Amino acid sequence: MAAELSVVILCYRAEDQAYDFVKKTSGLLKESGISWELILVGNYVKGSDDRTPKIIREIAANNEHIKAVTLPKEGMMGWDARSGLSVAEGRFICLIDGDEQMPYKDIIRVYKKIKDESLDFVQTYRTIRHDGISRKIKSVMYNLIFKILFPGAGVRDINSKPKIMMREVYRDMRLSSDDWFLDAEIIIQARRLKFKMGEIPTTFYKCKYRKSYVNFHAIFEFLKNLVAARIKEFFNL
Repeated sequence: MAAELSVVILCYRAEDQAYDFVKKTSGLLKESGISWELILVGNYVKGSDDRTPKIIREIAANNEHIKAVTLPKEGMMGWDARSGLSVAEGRFICLIDGDEQMPYKDIIRVYKKIKDESLDFVQTYRTIRHDGISRKIKSVMYNLIFKILFPGAGVRDINSKPKIMMREVYRDMRLSSDDWFLDAEIIIQARRLKFKMGEIPTTFYKCKYRKSYVNFHAIFEFLKNLVAARIKEFFNL
């Protein structure tokens, strides 16, 4: 029987940090009484010294509720997320980063909201941030531009996680982004498909063990994809 809740955790280059995040998340799900599965995504760059794939395969080998996805990378965050989402079998599918910037306890909070209110999609929005002024400014700009181009999307913080959706509505999406645009693509398609949307506030923390992967190139790609998506929607392509 399929699980009630599938949680896809993005673990790129998490290495030993994955142990702690998975332990806390699986403990939370056990206590909840919900039937669950974790999908740990540890895709890797060929030739790198990243130990994450080996670590998450070991974790999965010792727990029947955990799956490991460890493929040579063909893209960035979006490709990783889609590779994990594609094997999720739960009635509800949740996506979260495994770097502990997003509180793992929010998984249960978004699950309760989507279920209690019979929604299609729920995510968090960051009201308190500890990740530095530069990231805050970028986030404000992203969300402002997104709201101008896609009014009425129903969320105020497109890049925030965890995101949770019903598996049946996920199947209606046609996600294709391989990069950092995936969060926006999810919201754009949810808007187009007229999902019943919900949000809850959260706190966003600074990653303690690595620098942000959101660099100038990622910003340029995001903005380019955002404009391209608006043009595509305008011309109904």
